[in-house]
Amino acid sequence: MSELQHFLPGVLLSLSAVMLALMSPGPNVLAVIGTSMAVGRKQGMALALGVGFGTFLWVGLAVMGFTAVISQYAAVMFALKILGGLYLLWLGLKVLRSAASARDVSETAIRLDSTAAYFKRGVTVQMTNPKAALAILAIVSIGVQENAPLWVGGSLVVGATVLSVGGHVLYALAFSTRPMVALYTRARRYIEAALGTFFCLMGARLLTEKS
Repeated sequence: MSELQHFLPGVLLSLSAVMLALMSPGPNVLAVIGTSMAVGRKQGMALALGVGFGTFLWVGLAVMGFTAVISQYAAVMFALKILGGLYLLWLGLKVLRSAASARDVSETAIRLDSTAAYFKRGVTVQMTNPKAALAILAIVSIGVQENAPLWVGGSLVVGATVLSVGGHVLYALAFSTRPMVALYTRARRYIEAALGTFFCLMGARLLTEKS
């Protein structure tokens, strides 16, 4: 089996998890949606770019730290995968419960004085979000395996950043229009149900894989 065939599935699965996680209305997504609705598209996009930069910082730190640790202590690889699998199972069950709840995203708007302030707030929202930190660590543990080459970590950093920026900007663009707000409100529970199921499956995969 070639290096690409061995590591690429884990990278793609990790990036798929990042993409689906963007659909889960956590603090970052709700801030972008609420601001785009109540304040404006420009402010929502600045906030989205800040969140995307925060994702870049989190994934970069996670990849560097994870790679450094597992290169020195092989047993830590196993422990982190167990913890990551348990966290993903917990997160999946939490999202499934959230699918049955009702939310008003318009109450999450952030009001600031300048576009630069919205960008900075976006970085702060993402960097102080414990859910984002734990989810990224768990997701990175899927893609970064023992003896993984440098391109694996680089692909995760670049791919996750692009997906985060693109996803949050799309939220800002879409939720500056009322029809999209109504559509998402109706579809949110189905989206979260699918997301919760996916996270549970990923958690089970981490807990049962041999290497």
